[in-house]
Amino acid sequence: MATGRSCNIIIRKPMLKLSDFDYNLPKELIAQYPLKTRDAARLLVLRRNDAGIGHAVFKDLSDYLSAGDLLVLNDTKVLPSRLIGRRKSGGKAEVLLLAQKQGLTFEALIKPARLKQGERIIFDSGKISGELSAKKEITFLAKDIDEIYAHGLMPLPPYIKRQPQDQDKFDYQTVYAINDGSVASPTAGLHFTQGLLKKIKSCGINIAYITLHIGYSTFKPVKAEDITQHKMQPEPFSIPQETIEAIKKTHKNGRKIIAVGTTSLRALEAYASGAGLQSATDLFIYPGYEFKLADCLVTNFHLPRTTLFMLACAFAGEGLLKKSYLEAIDKKYRFYSYGDAMLIL
Repeated sequence: MATGRSCNIIIRKPMLKLSDFDYNLPKELIAQYPLKTRDAARLLVLRRNDAGIGHAVFKDLSDYLSAGDLLVLNDTKVLPSRLIGRRKSGGKAEVLLLAQKQGLTFEALIKPARLKQGERIIFDSGKISGELSAKKEITFLAKDIDEIYAHGLMPLPPYIKRQPQDQDKFDYQTVYAINDGSVASPTAGLHFTQGLLKKIKSCGINIAYITLHIGYSTFKPVKAEDITQHKMQPEPFSIPQETIEAIKKTHKNGRKIIAVGTTSLRALEAYASGAGLQSATDLFIYPGYEFKLADCLVTNFHLPRTTLFMLACAFAGEGLLKKSYLEAIDKKYRFYSYGDAMLIL
């Protein structure tokens, strides 16, 4: 009788390469301004069960949902965290406040990068000033935090090639934003109006809220060619108990959970993974992730090679999502923060 050693066969998963999450977008499709009417945005409807792609208008979102379904919205509020100032030499300096550390000291992105510790930046003709207290850190000379943000602009993303305007303080904010804390808007929510929310409720569709404060980590460039080596920085979130009860009731009744935006989805999935109701999450979702709570996703179109695009690929299926992006480009959808939206069913 033949005998031999048993052996363990190791099956290695193929590497998820950064270059696999790329696509070409004509620059003219990057929206520089929002539409005058929020819910007039176009809505690409992607059905995972039959790979179908349809086209609608955002105000008709309720046509694709059913009574008893639950929309989960992120009610974080964007802070006017971008400050433009001058160095003592007269040169321009720009500060993006990321997080308050202690007192009036903030973690920040500071341009130009050659600024040195101890250097002072003057804002708004000397009404307030700040000193670089460490690398990527600034301490303000001001009465309080409200005075600092009073001199700030909305932190529009760099692909919007213009200076923030007063109108952006309204346009780059959801109509249901109440909890200060983000450095970027949960842009899928920008398409809702109070009228649309009222219409959705009248159709028997329920609405619940979570709060996830968006930090720089969401937009931090992915540099590792093997994307699984990328690390997200924790972002704080909280989920009210009433939202959890609404989720349980929805699933008990066999209805669907619709996450509005990647941030709502990440908060829900972090909770489902055991993070609790109030915590911070560094959850990085990419293809291969098994979703636990979210059934559908409302989202905008995302930049290539970003964690947001990777999350959308994980939710829809990489091939299907790329197909839908090609369709959106062909149909000349408007892309990114002030652009059009997608519903993944």
